[in-house]
This record gives sequence, C-alpha cells and structure tokens, in this order.
Amino acid sequence: MLRTPICDLLGIEKPVFQGGMAWIADASLAAAVSEAGGLGIIAAMNANADWLRDQIHELREKTDKPFGVNVMLMSPFADEVAQVVIDEHVPVVVTGAGNPTKYMKAWNAAGIKVIPVVASVAMAKLVQRAGAVAVVAEGTESGGHIGETTTMALVPQVVDAVKIPVIAAGGIADGRGVAAAFMLGAVGVQVGTRFLVANECTVADKYKDMVLKANDIATRATGRSTGHPVRALKNPFSNKYAQMESAGASEEELNALGTGALRKAAKEGDYENGSFLCGQIAGMVKERQSALEIVDDLVNGAEKVLSGAMQWVK
Repeated sequence: MLRTPICDLLGIEKPVFQGGMAWIADASLAAAVSEAGGLGIIAAMNANADWLRDQIHELREKTDKPFGVNVMLMSPFADEVAQVVIDEHVPVVVTGAGNPTKYMKAWNAAGIKVIPVVASVAMAKLVQRAGAVAVVAEGTESGGHIGETTTMALVPQVVDAVKIPVIAAGGIADGRGVAAAFMLGAVGVQVGTRFLVANECTVADKYKDMVLKANDIATRATGRSTGHPVRALKNPFSNKYAQMESAGASEEELNALGTGALRKAAKEGDYENGSFLCGQIAGMVKERQSALEIVDDLVNGAEKVLSGAMQWVK
C-alpha cells in the first residue's frame, strides 16, 4: 500500500489532497474525499465566518476523518475565517493567494497543522520559518490562481530548499502524475481538476460537461496584467477578458468584468458569463466517478507505475 510521511503527519490513509477550489470544494466533496482516505478540503473562498462554520458542521456530520480548510488570504473575511478554524478545531489549514504568516502564530498555538500553497522557493522558505508543517508546491498547470513556474521545475527546487514535506500540485490527474511527483521528491499530491467531475462535487452539470469535453489546449491563463493570473477553460467570458486585457483595460475594468464569474460557472453553469476554472490536465479527465474511485485510481495507478519503474534500470 502506498503510504508516505504526510499520511502519518495528518492521520490520513492515502497521500492525496483534494484542492480547495472556491465555489466547488464544499462539505459534500471534502467529506467524500476524506472518507476515501485522502484529505478533503473545504474552500473558505470569499465567504464569511457563518458560512464556513456551517460547512464544517455539515462535513463532520458526514465523516470523522481528518479534513482541512483552505483560507484564501485575499478574502475580505480572512480575519474572521482565520478565527473560525481555531474555534472549530480544524485539524489542517491550507492557505492560498497570499502570505499566511499573519495568522500562523495563532494557528500553530491552536495545534492546527498549517500547509501553505506556494509558487516559489522564497515563499516556501518563508512559511517554513513561520512554522508550516508542509507546503503544497503548485505549478502553473493548475486551474485557478497560478504562478509562473511549472510543476516539473518547481517541485524539486522546493524539495531541495526546505526540510518539511512537499506536496506536488498542478497537472496531476492519474497514477503516472502521482508517481512522477514522488520521483521529484514530493510525499503527496494535491488534485483539483479531476475532482470537478466527482459524483459528490456539487458544481453545475454544464461545468462537468465542459471538463469532460476539454482537450490539451482547452484552457487559458488571464489576469497577468493585474498580478493575479488565473487559469480557466476557454469560453466567451475568458475570451472577452483576454481581449480586454490585451487592449489595455484597467484593473478596475477587469475586476468589474470578473466579479461573480466563478459563482456563475460553478452554481449556474453560465457558459457565456462564467469563469470555469480548470487545469491543463483536463484533457485526461474522461468520466464521472465517485471520490473514492478517483482517490483509489490515483493511488493504485501510482503503485503500478512505481512497481514497474525498475524495468528501465539495467
């Protein structure tokens, strides 16, 4: 059975994290992934404290397994959400879209295991000094907010730079990707795009259909001019955003266009006006499955690849 140090650190059975995707990673999906032996993660996104507290309670009605909360540091409710995870004794906090050190002393004191998502070696070193127990090194192949460096280049550099465990993210959708992450020095993976089509994922059917129909060039990254690049599926919204950005639209104009676009995609399936966040690996996602089937396929596939790796060594 595939077991790594991150399993022992977090009390999970399988070294698979489900990505904390805003408007997508709710109690339904997170509970299913945790029940499957991975680490399910609720996305706090731009929601307030009451919404997150309700989601935590709902998850705990579905599972008693370890889980996490993703705190998006750009959220206007970040301060109150940071307190909720303490009040609710959340076992793991994963952070994204910013520097989490403002909150880490309090989280550490509360016994929360803090695992920031990082897109650079410098940030990985910074959060290690602040008490992170691990980091998620996320490459630009990912859906949602992205950095500049690819997973293949980023993961081994982060592994070499820090002493804490590293989780690889970005462009991982099957056992081959998991095995490759381990060869780069990671001890686990974080997967987002494949869980978009999980049976327990509550996004609109249109969103799932778009992922299932995607190919290798179905996504684009926009928002680099604002300093907050995002990867999503190509559609009328992302095309318009890219055109406005190329024409020199201001950050205010671009923000106005993007307000509410992710909710329109995830909850309404609005093809014209929604932002369907998705990673470059979407072309490999071909069927709807349960969270358990997805987690087991990732782990069993990696075991198969790794067990056959010695055929190349003579």
